[in-house]
Amino acid sequence: MAINSQTGSLKSLAVALRDGTVSARALAESAIENHEAHDATLAAYKTWEPDRLRAEADVADGALAVGIDLGPMQGIPVSVKDLYGVRGYPTFAGSPRELPPEWQHEGPVIQALRGQLATVTGKTHTVQFAFGALGTNPHWGTPRNPWDAKDHRAPGGSSAGAGVSLWEGSALLALGTDTAGSVRMPASMTGTVGVKTTAGRWSIEGISPLSPTLDTPGTLTRTVEDAALAFSVIDPTTAADPDTFLTAVDRADVGDFRIGVCEAFFDDCEPGIAEGVRAALAELEAAGARLVDITIPHLDEVDTIFRTGGLSAYEFAGFISDVLPDFIADLDPMVGSRFDKMTAMAASDYLIRRRRLEVLTREAHAAISDVHAVVGPTIPITPPRIEDVREPSPYMKANLMAARNTTVVNLLTMCAVTMPVALDAAGMPVGLHIVCRQGDDGLSIAIARAFEKQLGTARERLGPPPLGV
Repeated sequence: MAINSQTGSLKSLAVALRDGTVSARALAESAIENHEAHDATLAAYKTWEPDRLRAEADVADGALAVGIDLGPMQGIPVSVKDLYGVRGYPTFAGSPRELPPEWQHEGPVIQALRGQLATVTGKTHTVQFAFGALGTNPHWGTPRNPWDAKDHRAPGGSSAGAGVSLWEGSALLALGTDTAGSVRMPASMTGTVGVKTTAGRWSIEGISPLSPTLDTPGTLTRTVEDAALAFSVIDPTTAADPDTFLTAVDRADVGDFRIGVCEAFFDDCEPGIAEGVRAALAELEAAGARLVDITIPHLDEVDTIFRTGGLSAYEFAGFISDVLPDFIADLDPMVGSRFDKMTAMAASDYLIRRRRLEVLTREAHAAISDVHAVVGPTIPITPPRIEDVREPSPYMKANLMAARNTTVVNLLTMCAVTMPVALDAAGMPVGLHIVCRQGDDGLSIAIARAFEKQLGTARERLGPPPLGV
């Protein structure tokens, strides 16, 4: 039994595990087989330990065999971004050497999945310390986007291996983190579903930080339906009553929602991106979605703040200088070249910037209070070819443009989901960005699920990638 998008939903696999149609060990062996078949091409993982995966699968099967059912993620293969501490696995955070042992500590996100005996397939590649939008890493190499069989294109960053692991068929759920779009950018670039949670909703304990103010754990999945199930398990509020949440998500209909279309997100899109999103929105409107034009104020100012370091550059500089100073000399040149600028901001300037963002956040939330969500393209650019972004100037241009739409959500304390809806002119996936107010995480997933029921999943709408399963 191959693990791929034709295997069925996480929900159906959970049923199959319990009725004996499939075992956790069989899922693990299929994950291993798929990885071995694709790793030389796709290179999704930094650390891959098949024997550990098999052992965890056997524990999950053994528990089910004696009637111990800990939840729907029991026996489900999960890949983990190499920023998370996972017991028994080293944490490199994209660095050329392992971080100290304390960074193997498991936080609440991992604990939620461990508590249901989900199986860990391995640690996926990340941009060093998560500081990059494209997914590149000069120390360990860059995973390959499976949608281009000819050229090595960016998989999206910083959760570079996460989306790739799903199409490789080695994982059914991937964990990432999102500080300026680092879940949604790889999800959009690889044609998967990415969930960016509201800052503070999910604990960042046990995760190597980039910006504690903005860092958010998140998930990548093959479908929105799978994302809803994963959210119901990990989210500390929803986990108390997952059935009610999942029932509400499943009942959501496109006609239930008033959707704001933000034209600023469509500016300067590369060929096929705006067109693909508009076509999907037209389908949704024909199915009953209520679309209205909306403006989020001061987006130019938000973009300027992001392009001059946001908050993350300065918080990262403080962290690395204070906690891991020995790693400064090992920084990716694309990160290290900006390090002096990161350390140059005065504390007073940083505090002024934070206060200004608080004002902009209040104004943005007020501006979108009459709609359930705001939509537009997730990313305005086609995933670039790696050979085209090897030099600093083209790299920085692509890096900033890739995160232009996503970073708004982080800096303005919102939540969001990206889902694949089209292929652009280069045949690469296009994401529809569904942005909701702070704390409306469940609503964002419900809207995305309603859209998915109308538009179809990635496999149904786009077909499989040339290099995936």
